[in-house]
Amino acid sequence: NLNGSDFQHPLDKQNTQVLRSLPGLEFVAKSMIMSTSAEEVLFLENISSSVLAGPDQLPTLHRLLTDACETLGMKNVPDLYVRQNPVPNAYTLALTGRRPFIVLHTSLLDLLSDDELQAVIAHELGHLKCDHAVWLTAANVLALGTVSLLPIVSATVEDAVMRWLRAAELSCDRAALLVVQDPKVVVSSFMKLAGGSGRFAGELSVDAFLQQAKSYEQASSSPLGWYLRNAQNRALSHPLPVLRAAEIDTWSRSAEYKLMGK
Repeated sequence: NLNGSDFQHPLDKQNTQVLRSLPGLEFVAKSMIMSTSAEEVLFLENISSSVLAGPDQLPTLHRLLTDACETLGMKNVPDLYVRQNPVPNAYTLALTGRRPFIVLHTSLLDLLSDDELQAVIAHELGHLKCDHAVWLTAANVLALGTVSLLPIVSATVEDAVMRWLRAAELSCDRAALLVVQDPKVVVSSFMKLAGGSGRFAGELSVDAFLQQAKSYEQASSSPLGWYLRNAQNRALSHPLPVLRAAEIDTWSRSAEYKLMGK
């Protein structure tokens, strides 16, 4: 009986309300979502140029996906594609909701352990569970340069959408923890995406990375540090890796998580 709102980060909820207050943005985003042609284009792109995981194709990834869906209470399992790309990344999209999909880059598979991969998959499922489709589409509107069509200042829109996007990622990190049930696995995935190496995987330390996160908090606590921190984050689609690590480490020790994780 888990709902997305049960684990949705407070900043995600807060910034969603901000986006809903911006005139025209939700209308444009929903208009794109209702475009069946856009969904068909994306389906053909994936099915023709990627590898679709299933019981007989990349069965380990398919099992990680279905197990994560079961844990999150998601009856409809999205498609999972693997695409050749040297940049470790994963993303998800659900337009009309009829054909949601997740894409993993091949370099991500070579970088992460099975548990870490499941954390990434669960993170992507978090977007679907939290019903992020409308505002993820709004982010795509910005990327396409159509924001000038909206009856508001483009810089205001961009700042609001990017702020929401960073907050939404924190909700999805919580979904990852609910699935893998080990904060060190989730933090390890952040660490490896920040500076991981297959060759030196055995020398990476989650505890040292969390200490690095504390050092960042201390270094950015001054007025100048606060300003630089905000400038550093402003254009990013994801929170800084050390901030994500600190957030999930804190939430893993909260009464809210302990009650939900039982």
